[in-house]
Amino acid sequence: MLLEQKTAVISGCNRGIGKATLETFAENGADIFACVRKESDEFTDIITKLAEKTGVSITPIYFDFAESEQVKAGIKSILSSKKQIDILVNNAGLATGSFFQMTSMQKLKQLFEINFFSQILFTQGISRYMSRFKTGSIINIASTAGLIGDAGTISYGSSKAALMFATKTMANELGVMNIRVNAIAPSITRTDMFDQMDEKTRSILIESSALKRPAEAVEVANVSLFLASSLSSFITGQVLRVDGGLTK
Repeated sequence: MLLEQKTAVISGCNRGIGKATLETFAENGADIFACVRKESDEFTDIITKLAEKTGVSITPIYFDFAESEQVKAGIKSILSSKKQIDILVNNAGLATGSFFQMTSMQKLKQLFEINFFSQILFTQGISRYMSRFKTGSIINIASTAGLIGDAGTISYGSSKAALMFATKTMANELGVMNIRVNAIAPSITRTDMFDQMDEKTRSILIESSALKRPAEAVEVANVSLFLASSLSSFITGQVLRVDGGLTK
């Protein structure tokens, strides 16, 4: 129970890495504000059963990271609870691929709005509140796409690279308030996005790793658990690659 008596905010937690993080944090005792884009019977059923199973509180917060006013409303809704926020996991994001010369400015701006600008806005609001308590851990879910520069990743990779740079800046600025900020850069992970990739691209990425397989979402969630807990109390400003030994 590494997160007992802690409260976490997790975005994008209705599927994939976010859902695995939601489950892992609940199983380790954290109360959770679960941020998703829209309400659904499926998600309500997931969090109801998980809360009953683990005995923690899971509060859904609905807003769209593509709309800054909705992000502000989401922050306001979370902070109205008056609960101390100990952990923030920025997992929400949009992934698309296209070659540099074929990428419209509209698509590039859309990716940055969701994957970077709104993440910064959300983190500003939550971290100001966390600062009152002089403790906390912020975890940004990035990607090896922001480190490698593969063809077809100009939008997604650039937005994740910006988030990783921001991670180091935030760590330097928030460290004086005992708030740690780190990023996780997963490589190919078995999620909905994995299923949408063409088989050739999947095979190339898998063969480029030492372990010759994709990550499971829970394996990324476990790294978030480590960074959220006191086990990583002297780690900040880092980008942890969870890539199975990617060789490039």
